[in-house]
Amino acid sequence: MASSQPQNWVALSAAKLLVTSVVAVFLCAGSLTGAQVNYAHPSKPKEPSTATTQTSIANTDPTRTIESHATSGDRSVDEQRVEVLGPNGGYLPDHETETETIHVNATTTRTVERTYRWDANGQRNLVQVTEEEARNSASGEAHVVRTISSSDLNGNVQVTQREVADTRKTSPNEQETRTTFYLLDGNGGLTPSLQTQELQKHSADNTVEVKKTMQWQDSSGHWQVGEVKESTVKEDGKNRTSEERISRSDSEGRFSEVSRTVAKETENAAGEKSNIVETYSTYVPGLAPDGSLHLNRRVTTVQNSDSSGKATQQQVEQPTPGDPIGDLHVTARTKYTVQYGGSVAQQAKATQVRDVNGTFNTLEVETQKSDRVPAAQAQAAPSDKPK
Repeated sequence: MASSQPQNWVALSAAKLLVTSVVAVFLCAGSLTGAQVNYAHPSKPKEPSTATTQTSIANTDPTRTIESHATSGDRSVDEQRVEVLGPNGGYLPDHETETETIHVNATTTRTVERTYRWDANGQRNLVQVTEEEARNSASGEAHVVRTISSSDLNGNVQVTQREVADTRKTSPNEQETRTTFYLLDGNGGLTPSLQTQELQKHSADNTVEVKKTMQWQDSSGHWQVGEVKESTVKEDGKNRTSEERISRSDSEGRFSEVSRTVAKETENAAGEKSNIVETYSTYVPGLAPDGSLHLNRRVTTVQNSDSSGKATQQQVEQPTPGDPIGDLHVTARTKYTVQYGGSVAQQAKATQVRDVNGTFNTLEVETQKSDRVPAAQAQAAPSDKPK
């Protein structure tokens, strides 16, 4: 949930909107008429910290992920390289991401992310560059430009997508964010393809209401509202409830609700956390559309944690095949554990799926071993969500 402090709303909302944008564009800089991208490998700051994680999934080859972080003054570099098992039994690099962040001044941050992939000849090739420049003002306004460039078959890098977002406070408790997404057209230029407007309102009872409207261009070039997403989140101590409703227009421009998600998070005195998410939809496999919302999925997650690790159990409930609007039954369950010991963290995840005879069969077993352990295990428990 966003901070209840008004001065933090702009930065938090803009960041969240950009990370979850429908065109998945992220990290950019420059103007609307051509960003100057520095494709060179960034010079690394001194004294990097590193961590290595080994992942094994049953019936597949193991992988290894090497991460590093280094900071020098107002600049930092984060690297993540994923390695796969080679034909000779050793690890070979598969892909790598480098993220360079520069705090230009108190109000401006510039980020460049480069993604590389190794080919069959062992050569590292640049496949994507994304840049972002975010500026915040003392009045609470924010301006973020984000561009993504991709390489073609000949290795030439070209800007293919761009996103521009502007956030302003419309009242002490409300703010508005307008975002335009640009895509590459047939003439080599960037053309607006999607516009969104997000209105966010904070209430004194720790409730946040968000309304997000999405517009697309029709065949005549006119902007038409195609989807409206409304959400409400309320916190009460350690408990939280939320609801999200999505409405879409039909061929005649009439809006109707097509899905609804209701979630409830609680934590008891012993520290056990529970999260129940129910999803309703007008689309139900095996059922002709009737315009009504039907409960078709429930996910229940329970987590217990202490200084030595955490244990999370999750179950998914869905209708029985052949009875799409009948009672829900458990169709899958996952157990996820994390244990800390010295300088090593070990994780295990097992997923079981129910077959047509009602028997649970193990679908996947995944284990991880990492030398990155939280600095304060007792004070800062890991994320609530299973990996």
